[in-house]
Amino acid sequence: MPDIIQLLPDSVANQIAAGEVVQRPASVLKELVENAIDAGSAKIQVILKDAGKTLIQVIDNGCGMSENDARMCFERHATSKIRKALDLFDIRTMGFRGEAMAAISAIASVELKSKKSGSELGTMIRISGSKVESQEPISCQNGTNIAVKNLFYNVPARRKFLKSNSTELKYLMEEFQHIALGFSEIEMHLIHNDVAIYQLPASKIYNRILNILGKSASQSLVPIQSETNLGHIKGYVGKPEHARKSPGEQFFFVNNRFMKHPFFYKAVMSAYEQILPQGMIPSFFIYFDVDPATIDINIHPTKTEIKFENERDLWMILKATIKEGLGKHNLAPTLDFNQEQLFDIPMLKKGETVEPPTIKVNPGYNPFHVDQSYNPSLERPSRTEYHSKAVDQDWQKLYTGFEKTEPTPDAQLNVGFQPEESPVQQTMNHSGTGENNRFFQVKGRYILTAVKSGLMLIDQKRAHERILYDEYIYKLGAHSGNGQKLLYPQKVEFNTLDAELFRSLVSEVNRLGFEVADFSGNTFVVNTIPADFPDTDIQQWMVELIEHVKDYQQDFKEALRENLVKSLAKFLSIPYGKILSQEEMAHINDRLFISQMPNITPDGKTIITIVGLDELEKRFK
Repeated sequence: MPDIIQLLPDSVANQIAAGEVVQRPASVLKELVENAIDAGSAKIQVILKDAGKTLIQVIDNGCGMSENDARMCFERHATSKIRKALDLFDIRTMGFRGEAMAAISAIASVELKSKKSGSELGTMIRISGSKVESQEPISCQNGTNIAVKNLFYNVPARRKFLKSNSTELKYLMEEFQHIALGFSEIEMHLIHNDVAIYQLPASKIYNRILNILGKSASQSLVPIQSETNLGHIKGYVGKPEHARKSPGEQFFFVNNRFMKHPFFYKAVMSAYEQILPQGMIPSFFIYFDVDPATIDINIHPTKTEIKFENERDLWMILKATIKEGLGKHNLAPTLDFNQEQLFDIPMLKKGETVEPPTIKVNPGYNPFHVDQSYNPSLERPSRTEYHSKAVDQDWQKLYTGFEKTEPTPDAQLNVGFQPEESPVQQTMNHSGTGENNRFFQVKGRYILTAVKSGLMLIDQKRAHERILYDEYIYKLGAHSGNGQKLLYPQKVEFNTLDAELFRSLVSEVNRLGFEVADFSGNTFVVNTIPADFPDTDIQQWMVELIEHVKDYQQDFKEALRENLVKSLAKFLSIPYGKILSQEEMAHINDRLFISQMPNITPDGKTIITIVGLDELEKRFK
């Protein structure tokens, strides 16, 4: 019987490895930029075409490679980072596996140009599908210039499952952020389709955060820092009032490497207990500096899952550090017995007694007595004088036409008796009388009215949401989204990632009656808003829209217009607790039952419930 176990060809093995290392264009960007960092680069430039599907190019000014090194870097498990197994416990570089270049060259066309600083000529290598097409000397700048073209060209199944360009660009930008925040001392640029997205100069961590998130973030960050034998923790955390409902600005770094750590995330949330509303997530940029021997970064191909030797101890230190940072900035309750006294407490001398304070009172003083010795001719008459004269002259006129009459016998019977109104009568008197009093409001939340089958309860916010949704859907279909020009156009600023996301929504947002223009960088200008939209809430709605897109991005993109309308209707619907008049409740009731689906909201939540007569009768038995 012949043997059935055989060694895989290198090209197949590389493609299998590529499945672990290269999941999407963002994976290529990560590996190439990390190699550039390990090469000691002071400036790194990333150029993208079509969200990395056509081109991912990384240019650095690092140490460069010799001719032999340039050829060897495409071999599997070829690396300059480690020499023996013990080196795995002292990893200080970003890459060390020696799989990235081999995996990338197996599923793309790669062109590499590299030159060492002391060499006259560099080396250019073209490799495609793990096959070397050419290798020749070339005149080029110091450092390395590597271009990855037509990703997954020979693996069509993998290319077919790539997302849209906007989605893939989002992943690319997130990966770039992870690296840029970890190495603020390196100048970094990101260019997509000839448009500069990030231009980050070398700076300190705080300035790098502001360059990425926008200058407005300076008002929302609190510094934290602690130094212990287990490691150093530093960074910035967000103020509670700037927390969001969805994640997006939460970053952990260990020795400048981005990581995901659910256990430490719980420590952060624990530090915000009692000062953060339920369901809100704070921003944080936390950097751990620990001994490489106490962590294991070799447990996942992407190297983002890291195990710590002193995990529980660091958990407590992290929580205490954040609470201390928030407390110093008066964002959390704190007791500090080392504070300087704000006032002096007098010390009693021996034999000295304490006497209660006394005040002098004139028992004959009358505030209504006019001082005869005062001569008003010497000064302007006071307001009291004018008021007194006016009252003396005109007060009797108030009673003109109200001559004293004897009360009738019926009136005499009712004198002093005013029956107290019941709550229902108060509601009726407050809302009006007659047949129009068909509705009652319960706790500022529900509208109650009688129907043939019993009592009908309407959720006022959900009902209004359904009404607005139907109205905006009709306007979209009729292309009649009317708007009103703003006297002063409003500027709305996002961070770079949110700006790219919003840019993909602008055309559809404008169909709703808005007129939003791309101003510059991450800033947009709102010139027109829908007629019934409050101009004070423009920024708030756009921020909530971005958060909604992040939470439900896949579903949101599939039905973009409907989801935009849902977001707008939910934002503009009347809040719970708003007291409604009879006319407003009647208007909501009438408009609701014009809808084809008055029973449920656009999200599928119940709007109406009916308490039947049978159920009411049971409650009175």
